[in-house]
Amino acid sequence: MGGPAQRRHRGGPRVKARWLLAVLAVGVAALAVLGAQLGTGASAPRRDPATGDAIADRLASLSPALFHTIGTGSAVSYPLQVDTPPLRDGDRPTVLFMGAEYCPYCAAERWALVLALSRFGQFAGLHLTHSALDDDYPDTQTFTFHGASYRSAYVTFEAVEMTTNRRVGANYEPLETRTPVQRTLMTTYDGPPYFAPSSTGGIPFIDFGGQYLVAGASYDPAVLHGMTSDAIATAVSDPSSAVARGVIGSANALTAALCGLTHDAPAEVCTDPAIVAIRPKLR
Repeated sequence: MGGPAQRRHRGGPRVKARWLLAVLAVGVAALAVLGAQLGTGASAPRRDPATGDAIADRLASLSPALFHTIGTGSAVSYPLQVDTPPLRDGDRPTVLFMGAEYCPYCAAERWALVLALSRFGQFAGLHLTHSALDDDYPDTQTFTFHGASYRSAYVTFEAVEMTTNRRVGANYEPLETRTPVQRTLMTTYDGPPYFAPSSTGGIPFIDFGGQYLVAGASYDPAVLHGMTSDAIATAVSDPSSAVARGVIGSANALTAALCGLTHDAPAEVCTDPAIVAIRPKLR
């Protein structure tokens, strides 16, 4: 499987040369309009007519046979099994996601993570957003975990969306702040010896209860390019689509890690032959 270095952002947002050239090419009148709409060079505020919760419900209602049919699909990496201090909330393991709304790799990974976690519980308050317009895979439609909640009898879920997709100068507007514990986890485990030095400190980063780690998007974000959230959700239900092979294949890999945390509960999820086949690959 390929390493994560090419499927994540390292060390925060980057100013893209193509964005700077585009700004220079825009006329004075257009700049005035953009300034009124976007403040300090922000990504355009776009809204999908569907809601995040409605899209998540569609993902949660997918046929179990679809997961078995796709198996690993086009997933290019699996969660890395580790032996680090447990991450728990009482008697339940905790899944910790750290990312940012501008990040296209985070955008892609959220689709797989929402799908996987929806097999163990239910989200509420999910909103739709998009990655930055001036980055790799611009305007990738996705969820944001900011303001959302998650209920499960098996795991707890924490998410830190560190910035918005709104640019302020050379950076993006801060959104959520990592706790000291979360910052330490990322500093300690988001790099060597667990991942390549080139990906140190990158996002997305996911810690599954201290037992599995994910660094970067688990599939190619390009398969989502140019699609609305509604179109992505529709394509996920089509086993012949590149979207389904990426999202469901990656969700199956994340599900296998979740089953490792929950000691194979719920059984109807964790005994799926596709999940059973993936579990030995989590090394």
